[in-house]
Amino acid sequence: MNIVIAPDSFKGSLTAKEVGLAVAAGVKRALPESVATVIPMADGGEGTMQCLIDATGGRFVEAVVKNPLGRDIKSGFGILGDGSTCVIEVAMSSGLYLIDKQERNPLLTSTYGFGQLIAAALDQGCRKFILGLGGSATNDGGAGMLQALGADLLDEEGNPLGFGGGQLGRLAHIRTSGLDSRLVESSFVVACDVDNPFVGPSGASEVFGPQKGASPDMVRELDEGLRRFADVIEQTRGISIHNMPGTGAAGGLSGGIVAFMNGKLESGVSIVIRETGLEAAIAKADLVITGEGQVDFQTARGKTPCGVAHVARSYNVPVVILAGSVGKGIESLYEHGVSAVLSIVNRPMTLDEAMAQAGPLLEQAAEQAIRIYRIKL
Repeated sequence: MNIVIAPDSFKGSLTAKEVGLAVAAGVKRALPESVATVIPMADGGEGTMQCLIDATGGRFVEAVVKNPLGRDIKSGFGILGDGSTCVIEVAMSSGLYLIDKQERNPLLTSTYGFGQLIAAALDQGCRKFILGLGGSATNDGGAGMLQALGADLLDEEGNPLGFGGGQLGRLAHIRTSGLDSRLVESSFVVACDVDNPFVGPSGASEVFGPQKGASPDMVRELDEGLRRFADVIEQTRGISIHNMPGTGAAGGLSGGIVAFMNGKLESGVSIVIRETGLEAAIAKADLVITGEGQVDFQTARGKTPCGVAHVARSYNVPVVILAGSVGKGIESLYEHGVSAVLSIVNRPMTLDEAMAQAGPLLEQAAEQAIRIYRIKL
């Protein structure tokens, strides 16, 4: 019996690979003769880089870059097993968690460090990029990234702009002659699961600005700055990103990538499914086990278990989800190819206890799931 184990991480507890190995141990206890294939998964957010490193036999490369407020920090990126594909998570250089809550100010925070990571990966010979945009502290439309990569953002007098979304209202010209020439040799795929446009009532500033510390007045200033940025981009590049779906992700960073690096926006879980070769494995499987820490009504909106289930459904392979906790609205998952959703919690316990014991709980839940499944064999 062939069983594909394709879970997401259990945030704050286990990586996707660790979850998969725990599930595989439980499967083997119930069905020793089975072939259990572990393929770590992610949905484009936190953990995607590690997932793809683990799934492809890649490696992590350290780099020192600027955090959102310009302080040097240790960061890095992943190079996948093919040796030329790079995975970068914006949270590792320009992430909200890198600065204290009282320091959060998207008028000041910049994606400069993210651009530095791209440059460092180019130095390593990478020319294919997968960019995860979750968890950013910024609202600069990727301006800082472009500055790090050699572009000049200038005001009316030809003076360089400073860093942060609050500078964009002064933008008059973008000079790209100094932009890293290696970018045109490279491809950029952006893990993007939101359809928010660059500007406007549902744009980057209005929707995500408050989460990053923006007051109502700051939101208005940030939106005006991004609108000015989009106007100058249209003059410079001949492309309008103002209302383009998805360009509002990560404070407009995805818009900057689309405009200057020909970035392609794609569902995060779709990227991971392709890069890990999941579909080929599922095509030969008798059963798929997936999972994540919290499963509820949101899981059907592009989360890992639902993406895995869509692939399995096309091959008529049943899918079991193992979850740290099961919330409301899981019924919708059954319409997406999921056969069952099981909680790994087997007795009353606190969240801290469940997270600390996630490995053994996953093993036990997987063993019981397989024993139930064997009844029909």
